[in-house]
Amino acid sequence: MKHPRDKRRDSRPQPSRKGGAAPAQARDRVERPERKPEQQRLAPRQDHQPEPKAEPRKLVRREGALPAERLPLILEVAPNDDYALLDSGDGEKLEQYGPYRIVRPEGQAIWQRALPAKEWERADAVFTGDTDEEGLGRWRFPKAPLGETWPMRHDGLHYQGRFTSFRHVGVFPEQARHWDHMARLIEDAKRPVKVLNLFGYTGVASLVAARAGAEVTHVDASKKAIGWARENQEMAGLANKPIRWICEDAMKFVEREERRSSRYDIILFDPPAYGRGPKGEVWQLFESLPAMTDICRSILTPKPLAVVLTAYSIRASFFAIHALMRDTFAGMGGTIESGELVIREKSAGRALSTSLFSRWVAQ
Repeated sequence: MKHPRDKRRDSRPQPSRKGGAAPAQARDRVERPERKPEQQRLAPRQDHQPEPKAEPRKLVRREGALPAERLPLILEVAPNDDYALLDSGDGEKLEQYGPYRIVRPEGQAIWQRALPAKEWERADAVFTGDTDEEGLGRWRFPKAPLGETWPMRHDGLHYQGRFTSFRHVGVFPEQARHWDHMARLIEDAKRPVKVLNLFGYTGVASLVAARAGAEVTHVDASKKAIGWARENQEMAGLANKPIRWICEDAMKFVEREERRSSRYDIILFDPPAYGRGPKGEVWQLFESLPAMTDICRSILTPKPLAVVLTAYSIRASFFAIHALMRDTFAGMGGTIESGELVIREKSAGRALSTSLFSRWVAQ
């Protein structure tokens, strides 16, 4: 599903099914043409004939005891050499991405800045212009023009940072705690592990999983995002790792995997509040999430490890997705852990909340 990632912090009412849609190009942030190494595969190219509208999935409450619960769980990312939230306030945030200081809008930073103005003025790049969620913005480079991309790292894993017209740079650092948790599960399993990464974007989570030893299926509706992710695979030196790149609507993909009896040990899904697929498929978080969560349960292996849901809609409480996940995984044992992902600020030590999450862990 194509979606503008910044809608995760948009508190405005979301469009209805009959209303205006987010622009199709919102998720297509990468301008470079996609490279296609021979050893990597995309899904077969689909024609653009309209498909019959599928009947809504009939959901039935699962039987069995509810999983144990752990909440609230606050997963925090602290400043490090690869990334740091230097300061925030007045609706903006000052970040350090590798060699660059970057200023971007941040609607939740409703407090005052802690660092003096001269520290903010040292920024290498500032996102300006139209900051509306559905509009294009611009980057200003106060010191010297910068290239479109630059090298970045996460835990020794190399990938590309990129200035995009939607204020993003290709990585969401708050997800690092999920990545580290997933890598430990894969390594501790001592057996082959299959990972499904839905709404996978530029692929850092997929690369972390592959490096840990998993066979990965990465799904995103944006061809440009898939191209960027494959560039990251090469840059990380993981071209020989088994990652299957699928350019498709996420809901259509999991529905087909269910029919095919395909199974996964770990599923990550990071859906938007609202989006459209390549054939006009409509995604509304509160309408579509229950069915996708139900399907994710049905495509788990007999001995699954985890299912991780991240939700970037501040209209909801993590209690809402916690209850959904707990009901969905009734009878499977394990634990549902839910809360928020936060980034700890370097200047004054404040925590910037970025998203809600809920994850089922088998043990």
